[in-house]
Amino acid sequence: QVQLVESGGGLVQPGGSLRLSCAASGRIFSIYTMGWYRQAPGKQRELVAGMDTGGRTNYADSVKGRFTISRDNAKKTVYLQMNSLKPEDTAAYFCNAEGVIVIDDLLGRTSIGDFWGQGTQVTVSS
Repeated sequence: QVQLVESGGGLVQPGGSLRLSCAASGRIFSIYTMGWYRQAPGKQRELVAGMDTGGRTNYADSVKGRFTISRDNAKKTVYLQMNSLKPEDTAAYFCNAEGVIVIDDLLGRTSIGDFWGQGTQVTVSS
């Protein structure tokens, strides 16, 4: 099946930077949108940033000008460069892939679905 593996989380001081990466693996033909969500304790999961195959991006207002999303379609990888981090950015960050066309070699067909990574913790604290 499809797996999304995130990396790059950690502890950083306010004003610092981190870069998250998420690599998709499996029998993937294409991925329409790749993006990042985050969830802080006691809060709902929220969209941070997303990018489709055409390069169109969408950012949460709270991260505009500080975070930058990018993706390498050939590597099926999405990145999130986070600068000027604030304590309120502290959360578990989840990679998301939507509109994933998966090849089923056994049945000789494709299917489409959405997938999530396991999450990586980002903590901004002095």
